Amino acid sequence: MPMDLTAVIGGIALVDHHVHGALREVVGRPEFEGMLTESDRPVPPWMTQMDSQLGFAVRRHCAPLLGLEPSAGAGDYWAARSAREPEELARLFLRASGTGHWLVETGYKGGMLLGPAGMAAAGGAEAREIVRLESLLEEVAPGATAAGLRDAFRAALRARCAEPGVAGLKSVVAYRHGFDFDPAPPGDAEVAGAAGRWLRRIAAGAAPRVTDPALLRMALWEAVRTGLPLQLHAGYGDPDIELHRCDPLLLTRWLRAVEPTGTAVLLLHCYPYHRGAGYLAQAFPHVYFDAGLAINHTGARSAAVVAETLELAPFAKILYSSDAWGPPELHYLGALLWRRGMTRALTAWVEEGEWTAADAARVAIMIGRDNAARLYGLDPTG
Repeated sequence: MPMDLTAVIGGIALVDHHVHGALREVVGRPEFEGMLTESDRPVPPWMTQMDSQLGFAVRRHCAPLLGLEPSAGAGDYWAARSAREPEELARLFLRASGTGHWLVETGYKGGMLLGPAGMAAAGGAEAREIVRLESLLEEVAPGATAAGLRDAFRAALRARCAEPGVAGLKSVVAYRHGFDFDPAPPGDAEVAGAAGRWLRRIAAGAAPRVTDPALLRMALWEAVRTGLPLQLHAGYGDPDIELHRCDPLLLTRWLRAVEPTGTAVLLLHCYPYHRGAGYLAQAFPHVYFDAGLAINHTGARSAAVVAETLELAPFAKILYSSDAWGPPELHYLGALLWRRGMTRALTAWVEEGEWTAADAARVAIMIGRDNAARLYGLDPTG
């Protein structure tokens, strides 16, 4: 009997190696629609975010889980969704995603969201934590001195890395500065000078938000020295970034400098630079990448993005993530659209005689589960 790739890919217990928690509280429709875009501006009153690729994907694929017809109207969808509590919505969509492991990044508005334990319980799966470097540095800073900030951060980071639930680290240097930074580790004098300026601003009442490139570089290099996998947001994101400075190709010299350490660097999302990320994953043995949140946000076009991730990088260097944050529909859609994109691409290549069905199944399982399980030390059957 010919292998059914749809069944094989649909049955993978995915490792979502970069995700945020599902909502733990009720939100209104304006807040919900605001979570369907990477913009941090209010949705203009003359439009609805449901009229977007992601909005259409929600109506098409999530409506049936709420008892509606596929592509139900936005008003009907909102009414059906509003009739359920956040806990019920989380269980419904998380479990429907078929995810076996969640690696949950907790550094952004974590109070609104389920943490790793909550995600594990709601999703009926395993969950571990990804620690955001900048958030940890901002926690440490108010109690530190300029000369002692590096040591205080290093101690806090080592303590967090030793916790059994921590699987990896993440940086948002792309948001806070961009990738066009000096690739060399900063010296003690450079760090102390930057720390002094930052701590004086904090003492004067400023929020402890780290943006100085010397401090961001310090955090990156301390993370590299832990040996844990290090995730970097790349490409598409909210308007806090300057997108042209988030092209992962700008990291080439830093990646070259990091290579001797052997620490794995994982480029997240990468759109519209995912082809460049594929090149970096091919060129450097310690570099990996995914298409992440771009899969959800491209909706009906997501199959093309998934196929493009398979163009250049060795298949052992590609991972799955949803980057879902907030509405649990996004956790479900990320998995559904990735499975659909993989099925369409691989089935076509098998039918054209380019690939065998056995190879297609093996590659899908590698990307959806096994590559991340190996990198993060997970039990792929858990």
